Order: sequence, then structure tokens, then C-alpha cells
Amino acid sequence: MKYVQPIRDRQIIGKIKQILKNQSLRNYFLFVLGINTGLRIGDLLKLKVEHVRNKSHISLSEEKTGKIKRFRLNPAIQDEIATYTRDKRENEYLFASRTGRKTKPISRVMAYNILKCAGRQVGLSEIGTHTLRKTFGYHFYLETKDAALLQQIFNHSAPSVTLRYIGINQDVQDRAIENFSL
Repeated sequence: MKYVQPIRDRQIIGKIKQILKNQSLRNYFLFVLGINTGLRIGDLLKLKVEHVRNKSHISLSEEKTGKIKRFRLNPAIQDEIATYTRDKRENEYLFASRTGRKTKPISRVMAYNILKCAGRQVGLSEIGTHTLRKTFGYHFYLETKDAALLQQIFNHSAPSVTLRYIGINQDVQDRAIENFSL
């Protein structure tokens, strides 16, 4: 499996949002919810309207760990949810497949293809479904500098695991090597 990176540049994030919004609101909202919650793609795809509409938190059993996760939805993402779900039924998947009368969510492969295509358009090659989670973590860490809190949010075993996961260690290494020469 190819290693993916967080999207470090906020301007690139904005460009991807616009590309996806031009494709479909579903694709745009998948990206926006992913980078604002840090949920794994498997957990995002199983969400239904009733799980997020008029809610202050997302509560779910994590697909990977089986642990119960409760995640606060900030006011900006609550506004995005209200707009996106305005005309949707409570039992409808947030990211419904266009086939099968919306009774199934899109697949992980479809989510990957959506992100990969948008990433290519802005020159990103190391992009995939984990990019959403890593992008959330990267920017959360830059804003808070709290690796221990992010470790808890991600259910990682140690802050060092979290920093490596979100690419902070790579950034430090890159800066250290950039001007080094013998």
C-alpha cells in the first residue's frame, strides 16, 4: 500500500474543496467532514443523516478498533451538515451511492478515486482516503501543539506514533536536511 501524506497547504485544501464542489455536493462534503473530524473513511461512509443532523457530537463504534468514539462537531461543520442534509431523509446515507436507490454508501474504492482524482488536479500524488484523517491531525497539531490530545482523538498508543502518522516528524527531518551539506 502506498503511503499518503496530509495536505499541508491550506490553499491546496481550498482548491480541492472547489474541485469537489464542482463535481458534486456529496464529494465536497465527504472531504469537508473528513478533514474536520479526522474519522477513518470506514466510519465516515457508514454515517447516515440521523447520525449528524442537529447534533453537537458524532457518536459511533469505530470500525477498526470497536471502541466507542464521541466527537464534537464545531459550529462551522454543523452549518455544513445543515446545508448538505437539508433535503435528505433521516435514514439516508450521507455518502449514498448513486446506484441502488441510495440504499448503500459509496465504497472505499469510490472514495479513494474521488480524492485521488481531485488530488491529481492540484498536483498531489501521495493522496488517498487516509489523507483526510492525516490532514485533520496535521492542522489540529499545528494549531494546538497538543500531541497527547491528538493521540487520544486518534486512539494511538503514543504521541510519537501520532506525530509520525501526521507527518510532523517528516517535516522536521526535511527542514534539518534541507541546508545540510558536507
